[in-house]
Amino acid sequence: MKKFIKMPTSLIDGPVPQSSLLLDGCSVIEQCIHSMEAEGTMYLQEHLLLFVLDGTITLSYGKQTYTVHKNEMILLKKATSVRYEKKGNPENDNIYDSLMFSLKDELIQSFLATTELEMPKIKAEGEIKTAVSPMNECLVAFANSLKPYFFDSAEVHQGQLRLKMMEMLYDVSICNRNMFYQILQLHQPVRSDVRNVVENNYASPISLEELAYLSGRSLSSFKRDFQQIYNTSPALWIREKRLNKAKELLQSTPMSVSEICYSLGFENVSHFSRIFKEHFGQAPTVMREIEKLT
Repeated sequence: MKKFIKMPTSLIDGPVPQSSLLLDGCSVIEQCIHSMEAEGTMYLQEHLLLFVLDGTITLSYGKQTYTVHKNEMILLKKATSVRYEKKGNPENDNIYDSLMFSLKDELIQSFLATTELEMPKIKAEGEIKTAVSPMNECLVAFANSLKPYFFDSAEVHQGQLRLKMMEMLYDVSICNRNMFYQILQLHQPVRSDVRNVVENNYASPISLEELAYLSGRSLSSFKRDFQQIYNTSPALWIREKRLNKAKELLQSTPMSVSEICYSLGFENVSHFSRIFKEHFGQAPTVMREIEKLT
């Protein structure tokens, strides 16, 4: 079973390219239980808006767990590692069906530049929390209107997809104002506590630039604030935390060395094995064998 995928890159590059619609690098992806693993971990390279059209999916990241049922939706931030488990609808041949929209900053900027909707100011007290929300009839109809785009062999024009993405944002604004505000906050991330951001995300394959984004800071401001809190550089702190997490996974899970390596964001297995041995005095494969004997 595939344990770890990058979204949307892994699905775009996968064996079912007809399941993907691309707009200037922003993908609208249809996926079902037959074209993707039923459970595993995905790393979100872009913000993800998920519509579940049949079946259910359970998503876990950090200490939070959400279950999204038929005709429900959820918005997830980029640079996040999410565990998922999908279940088909037993009343409909165990089908799991969903649409996933990757929301790049450029798309949100384009919408904000052209919409006549009144834009709210970001609340000073902080960001709106992630939540599962029902889809109204308008959004369900919109989702179904995209189906022919995946199965029609004729060319889908970029202008068509851009209009559909804008239509989706309008529909979300009508269906759920709070989720619409969440999408706006993706463009202008709220300044968050550095300690919370790094503690919740260090075990994900995340870059310093992405951590800075999640904290609502520039990279230089993030490094400066991090140094003041931890009295070390973020790169050194994250490497040590990831190595300790790797040791924990080696001792407590059946995950392979390569799965542990890539799930924690190390460059490759040989690099991971070398720095692991430098830190603990044993290669990860040796430590795994010792654990089996004890």
